[in-house]
Amino acid sequence: MKQIIALGGGGFSMEPENPLLDSYILTQSKEINPKICFIPTASGDADNYIARFYDFFKTQNCKPTHLSLFNPPTRDLEEFILEKDIIYVGGGNTKNLLILWREWGLDKILKKAWEKGIVLAGISAGALCWFEEGITDSYGDGLEPLQCLGFLKGSNCPHYDGEKDRRPSYHQLIETQRIKAGVAADDGVAIHYIDDEIAKIVSSRPKAKAYQVFLENKVVEKQLPTEFLGGF
Repeated sequence: MKQIIALGGGGFSMEPENPLLDSYILTQSKEINPKICFIPTASGDADNYIARFYDFFKTQNCKPTHLSLFNPPTRDLEEFILEKDIIYVGGGNTKNLLILWREWGLDKILKKAWEKGIVLAGISAGALCWFEEGITDSYGDGLEPLQCLGFLKGSNCPHYDGEKDRRPSYHQLIETQRIKAGVAADDGVAIHYIDDEIAKIVSSRPKAKAYQVFLENKVVEKQLPTEFLGGF
């Protein structure tokens, strides 16, 4: 079973007092005490981001580690990755993430991990990287389409309600056919794919939703069923 959990926003980096999405990710592994590895490439391996990961996950029933490409723990990245149960990719600059991953061969290793059944998860850049295309602010001012890894079909737009330009920019790019149709996620939403198909959508915020966005003479936005995980 192949699994990818794409967070539009939320998790330990955005909602440190609301563990609902991160707890959901942990329960998707069949292991009681899963080995979870954080990959903070998109943030340039920011120390405070790595610290926030450990602040949360060291208190959970799991074994947290992280992979730095600026200070790699081993020469054998494939062995390091493939012995994990969950891979959690952080947010930041998606273009830089993709360039570094391809240079290090991590893109191919992560595809092996996905095909092996290791749970892949991520937020923002760490979510859209799995799709064919994504909408990104990696270039600086403005939002642009970006070719991504293509594990999942179509495009992805995170922070759909959290950043004012996301929704109109995504619509405009789809309308002008500069980006493929796809799925958008509000902050606090996780889209859970099993074997390339959406299996479930969950949220840590009562009103947060996910949407299919596509072109049918005009741009159509279809709200998808989203389960609120409870909490506050």
